[in-house]
Amino acid sequence: MNIGFQNVKVTDKTKHLTPAQIIKIEKMFFKVKPTNIPPTKGKILISAPMSNDTFFSRSVVLLTSHDENGSTGYVLNNYVSKPLSHFLNTDIDFEASISLGGPVASNRLYFIHSLGEQIPNSYPLIDDIYWGGDLEVVIELIKIGILQTSQIKFFIGYAGWDKGQLERELEHEYWLVYNANSKTVLKKDTNYWRNTVRSMGKSYSVWLNLPSNPQLN
Repeated sequence: MNIGFQNVKVTDKTKHLTPAQIIKIEKMFFKVKPTNIPPTKGKILISAPMSNDTFFSRSVVLLTSHDENGSTGYVLNNYVSKPLSHFLNTDIDFEASISLGGPVASNRLYFIHSLGEQIPNSYPLIDDIYWGGDLEVVIELIKIGILQTSQIKFFIGYAGWDKGQLERELEHEYWLVYNANSKTVLKKDTNYWRNTVRSMGKSYSVWLNLPSNPQLN
């Protein structure tokens, strides 16, 4: 059954609850079943809609590594409006998709792409999507017109988890793990979180009824 957010509206009986208590109640109403997909390289993390983390709110994170030492990834849908030339400190006209990848190393530029071995030192993630590589080669391919905006996505910083941290966050239902779609990860989509949740099927559509800020309900 599709439960609307109106079921957890603040009433006279609940108006004195703390934000944490209200979020706890919302989790009870908007709880969804886990996907039972392991958080391996190339999967995505979808943040729970009631998350109060300002950086990862309504975010979709592409995992680039996950092992006994921890995990790393990039937020796919936290876009910035500044041009690529601003971050490269070079005069280059390229309307690339750029997202705030995470709070770690926020002064560094990273990227994923679909050019494979045309960019040396890049690593395969999923299907035809690769991670990293020689930035100087990327710049040269842009300048000569070979690299298209649909083939690459840039990130400022990355998301990182220490050993066991991501597992604990999954246990607390901060994230759902899902299979990444290689046809969409490079696109700039301001509704990426909603479209991803919608693609998961009716079992998860209840998340779509929850407003970005439940306290404004």
